[in-house]
Amino acid sequence: MFNELLSANNLVSSVAGDLFGDSRSSASNATDYVTSNRFYVEIESKITACFTECGGLGVQIKKETVAEGGLNDQQRILLGAPEFSDVTLKRGISGNQVFWDWLSALFQPRTSGTGLKQYRRNINILVFNQAGQTQQCWTLIGAVPVGWQAPSLQADGSSVAIEELTLAYEGLNVTFGSGGGGATMLTDRSDTGYFASK
Repeated sequence: MFNELLSANNLVSSVAGDLFGDSRSSASNATDYVTSNRFYVEIESKITACFTECGGLGVQIKKETVAEGGLNDQQRILLGAPEFSDVTLKRGISGNQVFWDWLSALFQPRTSGTGLKQYRRNINILVFNQAGQTQQCWTLIGAVPVGWQAPSLQADGSSVAIEELTLAYEGLNVTFGSGGGGATMLTDRSDTGYFASK
């Protein structure tokens, strides 16, 4: 009974702090939750562009369902390889050519002497809490552009012209509480044929 009363008292104190501006409660809560507008995408080794939207990040594990004869209350789930969904980055048109420079490198003939660093990168997507601390860092491993979309233009429009870049990637690494420091331009694969995850 005492523990229940203590828990209830702590809950009331926390709610009261939120309602009446308790600085201690506010400082604690600022590190506990993340809103969708506090993010940054590191697409180059230095800060060159800001993004208005980042969507599509996810992974799906392929599976196969197998029914076993005589077993009617369960089914067997056989797991396959992960499949990473494409990520779309959006930003307002500006004088910065980071999208186009990266994409246009793929238009050139790719021979055995073509530098891998021209089109493969490890990109960081950082999410911040309300205190401005890095909550999570999602690293897209071996990212490469697979699509670009120019903004729709209207003579009577007044909204910001937004361009889109779609990225495919070979793997995903998630770091909690830290990460970032700029994108990594990849120069080669490892002996196993994969890209480094950092």
